[in-house]
Amino acid sequence: MRKSLLAAAGVLSAAALVLTGCSSDSGNGDGTPTVVTSTNVWGSVASAVAGDKATVTSLYTSTDGDPHEFEPSAADTATVADADILVMNGGHYDAYMEQAAKSSGATVVDAFELAGSDEHDAGDHTDHGDAGHDHGTENEHVFYDLPVVAEVAGKIADALSEQDPENAATYRANAETFTSGIDGLRTELAAIRKAHDGTKVAQTEPLAGYLLTEAGLVDAAPAGFTQAVEEGQSPSAADRAAMQDLLASRGVAVLIYNVQAIDPVTHAMLDVAKSSKVPVVEFTETLPDGVTDYLAWQRAQIDALATALGTEKK
Repeated sequence: MRKSLLAAAGVLSAAALVLTGCSSDSGNGDGTPTVVTSTNVWGSVASAVAGDKATVTSLYTSTDGDPHEFEPSAADTATVADADILVMNGGHYDAYMEQAAKSSGATVVDAFELAGSDEHDAGDHTDHGDAGHDHGTENEHVFYDLPVVAEVAGKIADALSEQDPENAATYRANAETFTSGIDGLRTELAAIRKAHDGTKVAQTEPLAGYLLTEAGLVDAAPAGFTQAVEEGQSPSAADRAAMQDLLASRGVAVLIYNVQAIDPVTHAMLDVAKSSKVPVVEFTETLPDGVTDYLAWQRAQIDALATALGTEKK
């Protein structure tokens, strides 16, 4: 299982991060705040807020690997130890950062923890519905939860402002600009909801659950199938058959295919979808090659989803 392998095989690397974090001073020596993020997705959010006033480094940047399986190198441990601010997904998605954060002197922004906070629940957010927003059910892919991503940007601005008061106004203005971009993406999701509320889709893994729920779409893939893929296991014969029948019968309008969690079973389902003329939309867990902007990344995916559903752009 991916999460089990990470917990077992990455324990020494996580411990190294903790030990290094205990023994090193943060900062880069010139007064410029340093932000370290677990993946380039969160790095792009941090960069949008930091602008040219702070240094942002992302540990995981691969476009085709699985972030769940990442193990930090010795260089990564030094990078984390020097950070003023750590930005992580949380929810055991990036367990090595969670371990490092326990003993780090850096300010920590944990997206998953923020998602489950009273502050988030009390925020002025559109009702996402019941499905996909119970963070206790372990959908750790909160980088697809747009209101949470906006809140993370705000927390990063707060942390940077504390580290660098002289540029606080710039950080907060950048966060506001980023949040305006998030609002634009949510408007696009609202348009999809208006045209396709209740439409069934299927995912190979529960990657974009929060985003799909906000768009009013229902993930009809067998829960056992998607959970098995999430855990790096082979789905049961019954779940494979159910998923295949769902696609072959065109019981869903779109297949959302996680291109960073591919195995023979998911590839077989891709073939079924294509042969059955079910539109396929590729989603990713990290930024694709050539993309450095979170908003551009999500906009491209949302636009592809809207096109596959037949939503007319306004």
